[in-house]
Amino acid sequence: MTSPSRQDLIRSFDPSGVGLENGNFCGLPFDYNTAGIVLLGLPWEVTVSYHAGTAQGPAAVLNASPQLDLYDFDNPQGWQQGIYMPPLPEWMQQRNNELRPLAAQIIAATEQGRVIEQDPALAAALATVNDACEKVNQWLYEQAQRAIAAGKRVGAIGGDHSVPLGLMQALAAQYADFGILHIDAHSDLRDAYQGFQYSHASIMTNVMALPQVSRLVQVGIRDVSHHEVAKIEASQGRIVAHYDPVLKERRYGGESWLDCCRDIIAPLPQRVYVSCDVDGLDPKLCPHTGTPVPGGLELEEVFCLLRSLVRSERQIIGFDVSEVGDGEWDGNVGARIVYKLCNLMGL
Repeated sequence: MTSPSRQDLIRSFDPSGVGLENGNFCGLPFDYNTAGIVLLGLPWEVTVSYHAGTAQGPAAVLNASPQLDLYDFDNPQGWQQGIYMPPLPEWMQQRNNELRPLAAQIIAATEQGRVIEQDPALAAALATVNDACEKVNQWLYEQAQRAIAAGKRVGAIGGDHSVPLGLMQALAAQYADFGILHIDAHSDLRDAYQGFQYSHASIMTNVMALPQVSRLVQVGIRDVSHHEVAKIEASQGRIVAHYDPVLKERRYGGESWLDCCRDIIAPLPQRVYVSCDVDGLDPKLCPHTGTPVPGGLELEEVFCLLRSLVRSERQIIGFDVSEVGDGEWDGNVGARIVYKLCNLMGL
């Protein structure tokens, strides 16, 4: 028996109907073969240094997604691209649960000023955690490469913000040059924060090791270290930070958000990867995120920025939505960001 094609599934699906609880994102009818976009969930938060719960973020997003109406004002037929979210990898959740207490010991030790290398047990624990994080990155790299080779586009859903590195590495193997639009409360430019090579606070340091990333543009930053600011200033324009207090003051002075958006996207190359840590938003939107910070962007401000990016004839080549907490409302907001990015990636 011949499997239905994407067009067959589109013809038989009612986008105005009740959201189906069929295990797929937004209750859509597609599978891996018929999808044009694959969403890879990573239930991983081993290095999180404040609130736990983001390992349940991918499940929260998936569970909330059938409540979304599918009409999108930027791409009304965007659902027809075919969106599919495979089952979450159980081995990753299990390994996360096993290693989280080990990582917590390391985090507590660093907060007490202890030197990890001087304690053999802690040093061994750190090596174990770093090795496991490397395996998660390698898994995502391989899954993303497989999907890209099949002509699909890929989004990653975390988990803490360490998880999308493998996807960006896969895109670096595909494209000689691309930029990153990074929405976050934090710069994430720490060097192996708390000893973790793949810390959520070090994701952009690891990303900037990829020579294919020609520009990193950060938006919403409001919790940043002296060292990170120095790194930004020494980057010779390769890293551009739009600090939240500066953006707020521009708005208070009468500038429009659309003008700010044009300034933000101006340095980006033609191909752009979007990395959205939801703590870049006002915390009322995702209150259970891993490291909430007062201030931040409204959801429609983020959508306006992404819309401006696409209208500038730049292409979104991939994305991640990270640090979604385990609350029902957090999942609702996270699902809306994921769906918007899927639809804009299809324009």
